[in-house]
Amino acid sequence: MSGANSRLAVFPTRMTLSVMKQKLKGAQTGHSLLKRKSEALTKRFRDIVRKIDDAKRLMGKVMQVASFSLAEVTYITGDIGYQVQESVKNAQFRVRAKQENVSGVMLPVFESYQEGTNANELTGLGRGGQQVQKCKDTYIKAVETLVELASLQTAFVILDEVIKLTNRRVNAIEHIIIPRYENTIKHIISELDEQDREEFFRLKKVQGKKKEAAARDTLERESRQAAEGHVDEATSKEIETEIDTGVLDAAMAEPSDLLGGDDEDIIF
Repeated sequence: MSGANSRLAVFPTRMTLSVMKQKLKGAQTGHSLLKRKSEALTKRFRDIVRKIDDAKRLMGKVMQVASFSLAEVTYITGDIGYQVQESVKNAQFRVRAKQENVSGVMLPVFESYQEGTNANELTGLGRGGQQVQKCKDTYIKAVETLVELASLQTAFVILDEVIKLTNRRVNAIEHIIIPRYENTIKHIISELDEQDREEFFRLKKVQGKKKEAAARDTLERESRQAAEGHVDEATSKEIETEIDTGVLDAAMAEPSDLLGGDDEDIIF
């Protein structure tokens, strides 16, 4: 995947980053659990495959023995099928089902059992009753093998579907969800870093502007103070000049007064 599909369309904030990290952690935990579940189911699946192979081999042998046993009964007693059907009242051989939990997967398990006693234990001792009982026991074993094989086959089909589904989920989390979260986290971190750099640059610019304004104000204040100082100095000089001029005028006026006036205190 590339482009927008490689990450989630989210707004880059620190809260979103925290949420994405939590989701990534959850996805990694789920991937680990599903991986272990898949491994456990695969191990059980292989055991079932081996048991199915053994059951099929045993089934072939049992059915072969049962067929020969039925042939012996037919040879000795003739066709007794209708007699068996007429004598049957309630089935003694029964099958019950239960469930087995394997890594969260419920697998049906079939079990065979018998109810009551053998009602035909002494049937036909003089006319092949022993062969009939042997044939019955052989077919009971064959049915038990069939029940076991049916249970294994059912578990085989269910586990096959569950393993495929689990593996698809594992692959989806591993190759799609986790990379998408990781790319989203990288994108958010890069955007936050860019925002931090922009904020730092903005603060530096603001600080620089403030320094320039402060320097300009200081320069203007110093210039103003210097200008005021020159004005005061010029004013002082003008005042001093006026004072000196007044004194000089007064001094020049005093001799004329002395010469022109009468001095009463002088006695010639």
